[in-house]
Amino acid sequence: MNAQGGVGEQVGGPVGEPVRWRAAMEAALYGPGGFYVRPGGPGPAGHFRTSVHASPLYARAVARLLASVDAELGRPERLDLVDVGAGRGELLAGVLAALPEETAARVVPYAVERAAAPEGLDPRIRWVDAPPAGTTGLLFANEWLDNVPLEIAEDGRYVLVAPDGTETPGGPLEAADRAWLERWWPGGEREGRAEIGRARDEAWAAAAATLERGLAVAVDYAHARGARPPYGTLTGFLGGREVAPVPDGGRDVTAHVALDSCAGPGAVLLTQREALTALGVSGGRPPLALASTDPAAYVRALASAGEAAELTARGGLGDFGWLLQPVGITAGPLLGGTV
Repeated sequence: MNAQGGVGEQVGGPVGEPVRWRAAMEAALYGPGGFYVRPGGPGPAGHFRTSVHASPLYARAVARLLASVDAELGRPERLDLVDVGAGRGELLAGVLAALPEETAARVVPYAVERAAAPEGLDPRIRWVDAPPAGTTGLLFANEWLDNVPLEIAEDGRYVLVAPDGTETPGGPLEAADRAWLERWWPGGEREGRAEIGRARDEAWAAAAATLERGLAVAVDYAHARGARPPYGTLTGFLGGREVAPVPDGGRDVTAHVALDSCAGPGAVLLTQREALTALGVSGGRPPLALASTDPAAYVRALASAGEAAELTARGGLGDFGWLLQPVGITAGPLLGGTV
């Protein structure tokens, strides 16, 4: 028995040995040859569909949010836009294209990714492996926190996992993880299966702390304290299909986010449907009269309405959570919600 718990238990042991889920996810996603860092791959878009890939309306909405933050900040000479978990830079490219020329000229865009920069990247985008400190503007993390590795617990003990996905019981929970479950996953420290979101809380707090002034936003599939899923949400994705969460480096391994536990003082939680509606994304059909006066415009408007409907759909992308953390600003179009 070592300091981490049960016999043979490792926080991060030799290849092939069972380890705790957080170490397994870290190696599978970000270790040498890991899912997100291996060179030449298609990136996240090759395996699952996010709001960024669903429609350019999403990037335009983020551009409107950035413009609002810009106004709150008094339109500074330098306006930082930090995209955490940037994939291949698709969101940044869309936002830059949607901004007015005057605003775009002041924007300093950062793509935060642990993978290497893709070929053909807009030269304005600064590719970094961690959020830069001392920024002023908007920090936006779309489907990043769900890939921050976390521990899995079952019946008050850590769950160990082998590279083939086989699970075995590990040692008893450490005090900090047990305390997190007691507060945020009622009963999870004693019985049943639970996902310990403490690592996500810490990752989000560190990212938001890099802002001197502005707004930090995390968007993800999420659940709240009063409705935690009894068997957890850990799963995998590969080639557009949901698959078993095997930490072999060949697939995405992800789990929903307890955004309510991530929220700091003054934070606001909204659904994506609420957030995008406030930012002008509407799934309403265009007026039929337009079909007679301008058929081409009607077809375009109809297509846009369909994309908006997908982004805001109940039971789908519209149910995603938006966590908004203001830093040194007090107002904005989305800050009327509650935590």
